[in-house]
Amino acid sequence: MHTPSDIPPADSSRVTPTGETLRTVGIEEELLIVDPRTGRPAPAIELVLAAAVSDDVAALVPGAECLTHLEREAKREQIEVISTPHATLDDLARSVIAGRALADAAAQQLGLRAVAMGTSATAGPAQVTVSSRYSEMEQRFQGLMREQLTCGLHVHVSVADAAEGIGVLDRIRPWLPLVLALSTNSPMWNGEDSGYASQRYQVWSRWPTAGPYDPFGTPENYQLTVDSLLATGVLVDSGMIYFDARLSERFPTVEIRVADVPLEASHSIALAGIIRALVTTAALEWRAGFSPDSLPTSVLRLAMWSASRHGVAGPLLNPILGRPSDPQVAIDALRAHIGPALAASGDLNRVSRMIDEVFAHGTGAERQRRSLRTRRSLRSVVEEAIEHTHKRIGPATSVLDPLSM
Repeated sequence: MHTPSDIPPADSSRVTPTGETLRTVGIEEELLIVDPRTGRPAPAIELVLAAAVSDDVAALVPGAECLTHLEREAKREQIEVISTPHATLDDLARSVIAGRALADAAAQQLGLRAVAMGTSATAGPAQVTVSSRYSEMEQRFQGLMREQLTCGLHVHVSVADAAEGIGVLDRIRPWLPLVLALSTNSPMWNGEDSGYASQRYQVWSRWPTAGPYDPFGTPENYQLTVDSLLATGVLVDSGMIYFDARLSERFPTVEIRVADVPLEASHSIALAGIIRALVTTAALEWRAGFSPDSLPTSVLRLAMWSASRHGVAGPLLNPILGRPSDPQVAIDALRAHIGPALAASGDLNRVSRMIDEVFAHGTGAERQRRSLRTRRSLRSVVEEAIEHTHKRIGPATSVLDPLSM
């Protein structure tokens, strides 16, 4: 929700077996700050950020400042964890794990925890973060701003320039509902099951510019679209261009914004791999002169709604067939579409493992619901989510535990 920090591309890069330079990728994870005794969000962002730079926290998570940093978000009950950009998912994983550990260590100094949930399991008011920008947004958008307590995963992938970036944005459109479906982790709203796998996406879609976008064709048309939206006087600034995917304003990256923040760090990393592979594949198609899919935005909006409603437990739009299909078939189409890019980057096994886990054990939304059914307590849902948030990644991912760095 903030003016985008726009993760810059790292200097490091790697050439894939196909001769393509491996694109750098960085992610922003929004986490809730909660009181573990009640499961309720705690308006403590200023205190958590202060604790994060203390000597006590530095001793608990040594070296984290080199891998990640923390920022305020729109609400005082949440914190944004921003990774440094990397060319390999192993390096990205170190940043993500260190970021979650840093946020949680700082929160624990206050008797609180940081948890990866797309929406709060418990009901209660949220407080707007103190800033002139957020105050102006509250004045203009009223209850929409006051009710907005949602946590997403934003993935930044490097592109050569704006022309390639627009070529990418135009060609990844039909695949974004599948990314949302795999990430869904926000079934709760106002203390009860919303019936949606991603209630976050439903709430987020109320913003005037949020959601699917028409193909742009050229950077000039993209800028004309942005300028025309700003000229209406509805938006506070260009940071409120909340398309499902957009160009960075400061660096040569595209930012994909559809995903819920996943429960587990390993799923965030795999989703970043999927999104990078989508960008790589789209860029190759653009350079080869392949036209983007002509899927109408009105249809894409319904595909996003379906993904938000069902996750991977119901029909999903299959971009290859152009119609709804079994979720496994649709996700297999995604896997086939980006398979060469995943193989070239060395990410195929990691991504396949995550997809298999989702179909075997459910998305975060299904896990939250299962926890509520078995433990019959919203606080217990939060407790279990905290465990998943800080679950250690096994040796198979070749990621060092940041607490031992």
